[in-house]
Amino acid sequence: MKVLLINNDGGGFADYIEVAAGTTVAQLFEQRMPDVNASDYLIRVNRQPCPPDQTLQDGDRISITPTKIEGAKS
Repeated sequence: MKVLLINNDGGGFADYIEVAAGTTVAQLFEQRMPDVNASDYLIRVNRQPCPPDQTLQDGDRISITPTKIEGAKS
């Protein structure tokens, strides 16, 4: 099935990608961003916050946005 992945990390990008039926939000994040901690990102499906175990559906729009911006004062 096809979903739109919007990655707002660094330079950012957006693209339609193929994912297997039954893929969860957590599985997609681990596949696409294996070396980072998911707790440092706001992950939304169709513009709504979602649980990690939410199963993706054909046509979903997933956005991944860092909650900590490198170089910014905390």
